[in-house]
Amino acid sequence: MRLSRYFLPILKENPREAEIVSHRLMLRAGMIRQQGQGSFSWLPLGKRVLDKVCRIIREEQDRAGALEILMPTIQSADLWRESGRYDDYGKEMLRIKDRQDRDMLYGPTNEEVVTEIVRAYVKSYKDLPLNLYHIQWKFRDEVRPRFGVMRSREFLMKDAYSFDLDFEGAKAAYNRMFVSYLRTFTRMGLQAIPMRADTGPIGGDLSHEFIILAETGESQVFCHRDYLSLDVPDETTDFGNDAEIGDIVTTWTTPYAATDEMHDDAAWEKIGDADRVSARGIEVGHIFHFGDKYSKPMGAKVTGPDGKDHFVSGGSYGIGPSRLVAAIIEASHDDNGIIWPEEVAPFDIGLISMKAGDADCDRVCDELYAAFTAAGKDVLYDDTDQRPGGKFATADLIGLPWQVIVGPRGVAAGEVEIKNRKTGERETLPIAEAKKRFGAAA
Repeated sequence: MRLSRYFLPILKENPREAEIVSHRLMLRAGMIRQQGQGSFSWLPLGKRVLDKVCRIIREEQDRAGALEILMPTIQSADLWRESGRYDDYGKEMLRIKDRQDRDMLYGPTNEEVVTEIVRAYVKSYKDLPLNLYHIQWKFRDEVRPRFGVMRSREFLMKDAYSFDLDFEGAKAAYNRMFVSYLRTFTRMGLQAIPMRADTGPIGGDLSHEFIILAETGESQVFCHRDYLSLDVPDETTDFGNDAEIGDIVTTWTTPYAATDEMHDDAAWEKIGDADRVSARGIEVGHIFHFGDKYSKPMGAKVTGPDGKDHFVSGGSYGIGPSRLVAAIIEASHDDNGIIWPEEVAPFDIGLISMKAGDADCDRVCDELYAAFTAAGKDVLYDDTDQRPGGKFATADLIGLPWQVIVGPRGVAAGEVEIKNRKTGERETLPIAEAKKRFGAAA
């Protein structure tokens, strides 16, 4: 993509309304535009990151055996009355009426809708286990939305819902999602720590929040230092092996870790001072087991191997992709801007022409652009007539992992400069070697 043809509305000054780093940098980098209180449009650069975050989530959900569906944003209040949550959920729920004067709501979550689907079609234990997920926009009428997309009213959510015959099966499903989440966040360059957590309005008695440590975190969290060096399961993990998955969960839940609401002072005091980590944290995922909390009042039953009816045992598993984009920035930035991990970067390479319009610079840039693109790299080619200082500032601000800099002197010598955004390291390479560096043919 040529920058001269791209929509990238960069802001030079820090927006006054932005209180935290991610909000400030997302506005400055032209990733989002606020449309109302807690409501944002995602502009091209931001949408590319959001799509890559969703791609990783989908790949890991699919790997763990979940199946993707898509449920409606507007839900019937009758379903929520069946579960008993319509009057209990609170003012965060946006309640509306349609033209037939029927009570509706803009879904803040989807336990009722997915339970109705299972109730309609799943009749036997032979149809279980089942895990259905979707990625969909949600709305919660927050009293005070703040921090940009970190705490907005309208947000993108991946929510998965597992259904099993009994607690043993439900616990295995919970464990699969637990391990899937570890892999998901690691692939995004995040170190997420699973912590015992309150279940809130979702319900249930088994719950973990996945927390990244950050100074701008919303809550205080506590964990053992061992979490900072635990090995995350790799792609060879067998999600069909309940014992293997269970062992991983045991490893990741044995050291102490808890959010402020679940903190146990007595257990904390038993940990040596050198092994205590007390910090602010950002929630990036939350998983719950809630048993028959929804299946029982809504009549979602299956016939078991004993010939009797059993209410299915359920779980709920959430990740907020739009919130994750902000969390990644909070964890990966410097004074000059964003530093994207490679798997979620909007483009792999920023190709910078120091002198657009110069015949030799244009020729080499076109040659590199074609080679990198053919090698499967996403390239943002800065072919604008902006001054070099401005180009470098833009490149650092938007945080692409690599910058390939083409200038008249280098071209005359048959060389280009390559900069790693994360480390700041620079090196000068022959043009043919620069192509090879990014998997292109020389």
